[in-house]
Amino acid sequence: MKSFLTVILVLFFSTGFIFSQSKMKIDKPVVNIAKFDPARNAAKDIENAIKNATKSHKRIILDVGGEWCIWCHRLDTLFIKNPDLYKYMNKHFVYLKVNMSPENRNKEVLSKYPPIPGYPHWFVLDYNGKLLKSESSGEFEEGKGHSPKKVMAFLKEWTIKS
Repeated sequence: MKSFLTVILVLFFSTGFIFSQSKMKIDKPVVNIAKFDPARNAAKDIENAIKNATKSHKRIILDVGGEWCIWCHRLDTLFIKNPDLYKYMNKHFVYLKVNMSPENRNKEVLSKYPPIPGYPHWFVLDYNGKLLKSESSGEFEEGKGHSPKKVMAFLKEWTIKS
């Protein structure tokens, strides 16, 4: 009886250990999402994005928001939970976060673009830096997050056609 109980306990704890290990792998983020950084030089970052986009023949997405913005974090979560969406974004776009916060509103840089009604907000630029689209992320919302289908449809709409 004692050995039977020992076997049951070993199986119980090993199953719990395996489950906790597999859960850790599932919960681990599959992508690294950069933060909105008020210390960054947005003008220089955009200049570098244009250089990169020109070389790679991609369009640019400026993601304007801040660490204070819950919907900005929810948009990041969309890419964390949908690695195919993240891969598509990186394959077809140069993606750049532009901070807008009390510490750095980036007024001079953002004054070159249309007014922003809410955050996060995306600007799609061609590889020369010309504005193609100003998009409120509210268009992507679904419940308390963003729709992967709506975001993918938007990305495909603005992908350079070969």
